Amino acid sequence: MSHSISDKKLKIAMLAGEASGDILGAGLISEIKARYPNAEFFGVGGERMLAEGFVSWYPMDRLAVMGLIEPLKRLFELLEMRKSIRQRLLADPPDVFIGIDSPDFNLDLELSLREGGIKVAHYVSPSVWAWRQGRIKKIARAVDLMLTLFPFEEAFYLKHKVPVACVGHTLADSIPLSIDPVQAREALLVKTGINLDFTNKKVIGMLPGSRASEVRLHTHLFLSAARLLKREYPDCCFLIPAANEKRYQEIKSYLKEFTDLPVQLVLKHSQEVMAASDALLIASGTTALEAMLLKRPMVISYRMSGLAFWILSRMVKVKHVGLPNLLAGRDLVPERLQTEATPENLKAALANLLNADNTDLLAQFDDLHQHLRRDANKRAALAVLQLIEKQSGELV
Repeated sequence: MSHSISDKKLKIAMLAGEASGDILGAGLISEIKARYPNAEFFGVGGERMLAEGFVSWYPMDRLAVMGLIEPLKRLFELLEMRKSIRQRLLADPPDVFIGIDSPDFNLDLELSLREGGIKVAHYVSPSVWAWRQGRIKKIARAVDLMLTLFPFEEAFYLKHKVPVACVGHTLADSIPLSIDPVQAREALLVKTGINLDFTNKKVIGMLPGSRASEVRLHTHLFLSAARLLKREYPDCCFLIPAANEKRYQEIKSYLKEFTDLPVQLVLKHSQEVMAASDALLIASGTTALEAMLLKRPMVISYRMSGLAFWILSRMVKVKHVGLPNLLAGRDLVPERLQTEATPENLKAALANLLNADNTDLLAQFDDLHQHLRRDANKRAALAVLQLIEKQSGELV
């Protein structure tokens, strides 16, 4: 495939439904534009994609719905939106459609577009390797190419004969391989304006999650564990980053019960908080990947409603939930989930980290980091352009 600059006017449709997808979409647009300056990008995207010249037919936040109830409340609106996008794209077909994450919205749309003769790529695999594995049949019908972030996902798709390319993770590209904790603490103080003396302190970062339900289920639990840890390690202090102003106020209300604890609540700056910490207590998710890339020892904990956990525990096919453990294929970091997520268990796991020589653990984090560092934006762009090339039968 030619990698030189072309004046060909590619038409690329994309749909991102949340902030993480907006980041991936913007990186993809930037890389494709470097090769095809006249390419047009349209569909649904957020601020970062718009800054790259993307034309969004709807505000992205209309798609950013979570949980079971909220999507049901807005089901008619979402179905109408999907129908309108489908009709518009089938009437004037793009060279390729790229659905970025948001599988509940994108996969049905992708299926109908592919049946209509449009080439389809999906960026970010659904957790089909973990639960509801029957979805692989639908995915195989819906996409010409799956772009995965992690090697274990690529292996799953190869096993099921679905065309796949593992592009790595943009976080692995953007986070340096080595971060100095002292510099990280200085950077945190500068960026947040907080006034903390870290001298001779063990700093524990606590990240209860970015959703209201996660803050509700984890904040009191994490603070209770912190109180127990403080009794054993009097020199501990705690940092909590809030994802946004709403979460900030919610977490702040919990702190009223824990005035005995040296806790600093920070608005945003979660990566800086993690980099400045000696150990982390986090709700599982992308945060665990970020912590691994920052080379910080962690305890992963997660709680959900009893009914949701009962259902999921019967559907999930993997032993681990934390990305470091999934990537390593073994128990690399402690996971304390649901009934095991007690203040006493979390305190004990954190104490183990503070007492341990974590040299081997951090070396394994480094190996995983280098394995994921693949220049994801560029790899994804080249894979998409190769897909268009196969469709047109010519070099794009």
